[in-house]
Amino acid sequence: MPESSEFLYPVKWLSKASAGDRVTCELRMRIICGLIGSGTILSENKLAADFSVSRSPIREALKTLASENIIRLERMGAVVVGLTEKEIEEIYDVRLLIESFVFERLVRMDINELVMELSKILEMMKIAIKYNDADEFSNQDILFHESIIRAVNHSYILMIWNNLRPVMESLILLSMRLRFKEKYDDFTRIIKNHELYIEAIKTKDRALMIKSLHQNFDDVQGKVEDLWKSQQMLAKGVEQQDD
Repeated sequence: MPESSEFLYPVKWLSKASAGDRVTCELRMRIICGLIGSGTILSENKLAADFSVSRSPIREALKTLASENIIRLERMGAVVVGLTEKEIEEIYDVRLLIESFVFERLVRMDINELVMELSKILEMMKIAIKYNDADEFSNQDILFHESIIRAVNHSYILMIWNNLRPVMESLILLSMRLRFKEKYDDFTRIIKNHELYIEAIKTKDRALMIKSLHQNFDDVQGKVEDLWKSQQMLAKGVEQQDD
């Protein structure tokens, strides 16, 4: 595998992952951030050499990425499709639908354990901000929302979430890394938004739930803009290395 410094995906998250999963996670990040551009043809042999693995994990990775519609498998090889701005917004649309549905279920449930769990995660998010750790913040942010979704114990909603999660994780990582560098003050607002989320669940207040959902998801437009900006920065970095 490449040196850890060459990875975009957090290496520490891959300690128990298979070779195929490691390749999948890294290729997904490189495609979503635009480092591997749309229209690029991916060669199994070249990828196997680049990642120092056999062709079997490469095939496994390409099959997974094709199921996520970010590459297309053709006879000549795998063609990178990437994600459009519209598709990214659609991913967040589905998140909004899921979390709106989940909130309605939470109103009819005992939520004391969930509120305690979310409060703990929020403290971990604050620590990540304090120590300027964008990757850990992203990890806790995803865990926060996943905990809410898991609480209603709905197998098909969870299946949709799990299908969205890998691409969403890459989007969040790229966005948060840029924000920690350039928009650090944003995190005061982001924490307040998550506190509002917890308060809405705790009080089972539908009006507050709607407000908290929209305050969190209005922030998505900024995330989309961050993604395109991070793509440009990475592309410039590659050009400078090539000079």
